[in-house]
Amino acid sequence: MTKQEKGVKVVQQPFNVKPNVIGDQIKDKTYLLTGDMSPITYTISNRGVYWFDEEKKIQREIKYCKNQQTIFVDEMVGPQSMAHITFYDGVLNVSRTDQMLQNFLDLHPANGDTFEEFNPVQIAQDETEYLELEIEALIAAQNLDIDIAEAVMRVELGSKVSTMSSKELKRDLLLYAKRNPSLFLELVQDDNVVLRNFGIRAKEAGIINLSSDQRTFTWASNKRKLMNVPFDEHPYTALAAWFKTDEGMEIYTNIEKQLS
Repeated sequence: MTKQEKGVKVVQQPFNVKPNVIGDQIKDKTYLLTGDMSPITYTISNRGVYWFDEEKKIQREIKYCKNQQTIFVDEMVGPQSMAHITFYDGVLNVSRTDQMLQNFLDLHPANGDTFEEFNPVQIAQDETEYLELEIEALIAAQNLDIDIAEAVMRVELGSKVSTMSSKELKRDLLLYAKRNPSLFLELVQDDNVVLRNFGIRAKEAGIINLSSDQRTFTWASNKRKLMNVPFDEHPYTALAAWFKTDEGMEIYTNIEKQLS
């Protein structure tokens, strides 16, 4: 996330401009800059901002003007007295009485990107879900077979795994599960993780090579091409899938003999 606003974007979801309410009462709202940004002052754009109206199927310019009763430029009457919208130390508090500013911020294309509404209930829910995911990952790490553990950590640490003791491997596995539980569980549940580890070991042993652009695997001995990596796919994930093909199974067997 940069500290500069990312320009005009279009919000695609429908939004009805109405008072922000809790039950039958409008409420004060607090907005925070995202990405741990907290500059002394930060002003968001109030000019050249557009929102896509799903009902009218058009982009509508929106502005926050203190002398207007709407945020839609095509509905404004008379002079437009534009106001600065500034976050102080990463925070912007908006009174319940300033519904135009709340509505403008709710529709602003930077909402959810540069800034977002502070929602303690949602934050608590997100934190609870993350903690539960972390517990699940740590339990899985604690019970993981050593061979799978090596395969997972080799993806993370590379050749360093080869020099680690079982205690070091277990420690780093638990730390990895705690630090990135979602990715850890994804790797553990990936049927190809062992095959990816096999491919990495073969590369480290000098049996196969991966081109500098990570697009082609070749035999190290004669540079003959083994396979091309599909665009936007991780090279060792692609190699693992290729090992399951008829041609790949033969190569796998050949490499296995050289590794043993």
